[in-house]
Amino acid sequence: MSIQRDDVRRIAELARLEIPEDRIEKMAAELSAVLDFAGTLRKLDLEGCEPMAFAPAATPLRADAIDGRRLGAEAGTAAAPESEHGFFLVPPVVENLNP
Repeated sequence: MSIQRDDVRRIAELARLEIPEDRIEKMAAELSAVLDFAGTLRKLDLEGCEPMAFAPAATPLRADAIDGRRLGAEAGTAAAPESEHGFFLVPPVVENLNP
């Protein structure tokens, strides 16, 4: 399926994204490739395959190895514009309208 420039603009508008005009063509090609891949998956013959909701219990997804690294609060907030006692300081997003 081919995505057109107008489709990219509409998708960007719905997603509230700003895509520069010089990137619209590339984005259209990338979205078309994603839809083509999904179309290819749709053509797979899955007759007789059981759907899986979970990975097999006997096989770990990855090996959990603790390496001992930790990011402390002071180091984590060191580059923040404003921080205090290891916490980020942010402006209030909700004001008390009824005191």
